[in-house]
Amino acid sequence: MSVRVLVVDDEPLTAEAHAAYVTRLDGFEVAGVAADGRSALEALRADPDVDLVLLDLTLPDVHGLELCRVLRAAGSTVDVVAITAVRDVAVVRAAVSLGIVQYLIKPFTFATFAERLSSYLAFRRALDGGAGQVTQGEVDASLAAVRAPAPPVLAKGLSGETLAAVVRVLRDRGDGTGGGASAGEVAAEAALSRVTARRYLEHLVEAGQVERVPRYGTPGRPENEYRWR
Repeated sequence: MSVRVLVVDDEPLTAEAHAAYVTRLDGFEVAGVAADGRSALEALRADPDVDLVLLDLTLPDVHGLELCRVLRAAGSTVDVVAITAVRDVAVVRAAVSLGIVQYLIKPFTFATFAERLSSYLAFRRALDGGAGQVTQGEVDASLAAVRAPAPPVLAKGLSGETLAAVVRVLRDRGDGTGGGASAGEVAAEAALSRVTARRYLEHLVEAGQVERVPRYGTPGRPENEYRWR
């Protein structure tokens, strides 16, 4: 079953982006979007099966931490990931004390977002795998999963094997010289379509592992070159 996620953010474009991020990850689905604390509470009351709240702390009607206090006082055990630009140590400590499982500082890339939610998913699966009771080892493993960086999560529809082939081409092309390859060149060497190669290359760019630079001096339409960092 998928983890059902409520996105809470008063900036429409930000909320839309975070919801889109969620839909790109296997094991998650968007349960709803709320623009303020009141709407978030109404959404959670209407849908008690929400598993996780992605919570902006600076909402127009209530601070995110206060919203968490209201949820806990009402007996809600929904998990919360704080998503905020607030870096104040006192706020971070208060978040921990309220059981917020991750604290994600804006701005961030999709790769960072995916890593945090992957850690959370490993945490949930480690705990949900038990039959009502857990051993010390299972508790330790679940806490380690949510606290430590998890392996990168591939967006839906991407294959680890194909990604490895694309990476191999770029690394071979660079080979210490800083050289790169176009999407067409990667497609030819990895036996992929140009569209598929570009999709994987852009995924690597977004993850911060590949640099995209314009290639000059070639006839016809200008194209990009991709270089392994």
